[in-house]
Amino acid sequence: MSTVETASVAESAELAVVTRAGVVESRHLGSAVLVSADGSVAKSLGAPGRTMFPRSTLKPLQAIASLRAGALISPEAVAIACGSHVGSRKHQDLVAQTLQAEGLDESHLQCPPALPSAPLDLKVHLEAGKDATPLAYNCSGKHAGFLAAARTQGSRLATYLDPDHPLQLSVMEVIEEYTGERPVAVGTDGCGAPAPAMSLTGLARGIGKVAGAQRNRGAELHAFTVAQAMLDYPWLVHGRREADTVVMEELGLISKLGAEGVLVLAAPDGTAAAVKTLDGSHRANYLVGLSLLASVGAVDLDQLSAVLKKILKPIVGGADQRTVGAVRLSQAVTSVL
Repeated sequence: MSTVETASVAESAELAVVTRAGVVESRHLGSAVLVSADGSVAKSLGAPGRTMFPRSTLKPLQAIASLRAGALISPEAVAIACGSHVGSRKHQDLVAQTLQAEGLDESHLQCPPALPSAPLDLKVHLEAGKDATPLAYNCSGKHAGFLAAARTQGSRLATYLDPDHPLQLSVMEVIEEYTGERPVAVGTDGCGAPAPAMSLTGLARGIGKVAGAQRNRGAELHAFTVAQAMLDYPWLVHGRREADTVVMEELGLISKLGAEGVLVLAAPDGTAAAVKTLDGSHRANYLVGLSLLASVGAVDLDQLSAVLKKILKPIVGGADQRTVGAVRLSQAVTSVL
């Protein structure tokens, strides 16, 4: 049995409620934290100091490690290395091109085969007679970055996901350096890569440093490269009209979701918010995280309202799909705003 303590229900806060006809139908519990540009905790809800798995929210730090290790990849390839993309033809083509530049192909990818996740992309894929492919897996860009780095290092390609591989040791060094925490456990992510566990506060602090590299002259060049690539090519990080893409395009924030209800958002000055819901849902995360950033002026309220209308799924009913409810911030959240 593991001795690592994760947040319990009792320690967690109510982050948001879902209402229908004015009656609370569901409640989302979890933790959230807002850190200032210097990394200090400005606002806290639940138990953000407890251990959790950041999952794909760590991809910007993993991309920094790939660049440090010598990955010679384009800005677009850097962006998709940070991404959890939808597997469109353009996403797949970019990953294939990144591999081809290293003399590799999709057979070298050790992420699982997948199909595009968006209905139209899936239709195009199947009509072209294609099967599931690792190129369409949402982490394929990260894996292509790993392989490019391993190629430069001269380290083994067949074991690039092993926790003791030189590249993965470099990843852990970057994570510890940026978050200020040594991972307390390392599992296996859905894509097969090592999945370190740390606190939500450490995650916010780490990604805040990446975003802050845009204005911090003393920041690592690779961090600046990662932040700039994500903002220059947000559709490669997620997908056109997807939530992370909209947030980056319209608010200029670094936005990165992760599996099991994790989200991190960071402003160019390094202010960052991170959210983790206990039930693994993302339904309330953007509302909570963006509201925390807005509370300290990192997001304009008018812009926030417009963005939330685009990314929050309404509570609807009937053949005409009219709005019959809403996702609302909990009293615990509004009390700290």
